[in-house]
Amino acid sequence: MASVDRSLVANLPMFAGLAPAEQDELLQEARSIRYPKGTAVFDQGAEADRFYLLLHGHLRVEKTTPQGQQSVVRYVSAGELFGVAQAMNLTHYPATAVAAVDSIALAWPSSSWNRLIAKYPSLATSALQTVGSRLQDTQARVMEMSNEQVEQRVAHALLRLAKQAGRKVDAGVEIDFPISRQDVAEMTGTTLHTVSRILSAWEQQGLVEGGRQRIVLRDAHRLHGLAEGEEAARIRKPGP
Repeated sequence: MASVDRSLVANLPMFAGLAPAEQDELLQEARSIRYPKGTAVFDQGAEADRFYLLLHGHLRVEKTTPQGQQSVVRYVSAGELFGVAQAMNLTHYPATAVAAVDSIALAWPSSSWNRLIAKYPSLATSALQTVGSRLQDTQARVMEMSNEQVEQRVAHALLRLAKQAGRKVDAGVEIDFPISRQDVAEMTGTTLHTVSRILSAWEQQGLVEGGRQRIVLRDAHRLHGLAEGEEAARIRKPGP
């Protein structure tokens, strides 16, 4: 296994508080794994035998209910810890992580978790921040599902994705990984048909620009207003 260049991780939160020698020690315990687009890093319900740091790419985290309904829970971007079931006292992965694009992750054995967080406090800090951030995201989405119209939920989802993984292009801000209308539907608890109608209406209004698995936010300011309910009257409502 090729060793990972310390310069790739030195500025990440998990490594930032460590001396170079400690960074090297932590890296030596990790395994670098490539995940081609569409492959699963781990599956929901599988034994949580590793935890990970995403070095390159983007992952889509999916959850299936006992009734068989699938939802996109979130996306993971480069630099983020994921699969840290041990930090939540879980023995099995609560969701499935799939490579949205060709991705590379560092993996450590879960059996090393307690020893590593004792030796490297920054790892524990990063894990707590990761779990806390995802809990806040989950709470926000629950509130949106309970209280907001579907157009608001879609606007919030696109703004969140652009904040997490947006890159400036001539037309606006592009979400920097492939995302389909079905993905947006699963993130917002609605149907593909409804999302398609909303995004088509927004394209005509100049709010977004779409393509095959591509979304560009052309007017983030108006989308933010719509997410907060301020623009609703100006956008044709496609229905529930």
